[in-house]
Amino acid sequence: MLALAVCVACTQHESTSSNTKTLETMQKQDKAAIETLLQTYKKSLNTSDAKLAQSLYTNDGVFMPTEAPSAIGHENILKSYEFIFTQIQLNIEFYIDEITVEGDFAFAVTSSKGTTLIHATGDTIPEANRELFVFEKVNGDWKIARYMFNKTEPKR
Repeated sequence: MLALAVCVACTQHESTSSNTKTLETMQKQDKAAIETLLQTYKKSLNTSDAKLAQSLYTNDGVFMPTEAPSAIGHENILKSYEFIFTQIQLNIEFYIDEITVEGDFAFAVTSSKGTTLIHATGDTIPEANRELFVFEKVNGDWKIARYMFNKTEPKR
């Protein structure tokens, strides 16, 4: 009887250990997929590709740019990025501070730094932001559900 109890305990421990390893592997894969998504988002910003930026959001996504109204839903997100890209050209790099995954939702804290060309004046100015992304896994793919950023340096 004691031997049976020991075998059951060992089997349960192995099962728990296996489940933990599977979860860790899945989280690593999810984090890698989110890092790839963030790199694609950076590309959309640096190439002024509003359609690419829009494609990275959920259908009911929310884009909350600093000092501008929120864009809610796919069409409004596209219009917001199209407007922004008529005004400026970004040249930035993303730095990922944190990615946390919980089931079909995740968040990332990032910062970005680079330059912004202002089309109206031709001036190039420093650009530095901190960002908060909320992601949702939709049909197996990570998408941006909510995105907010603000400037890290005050306006001059």
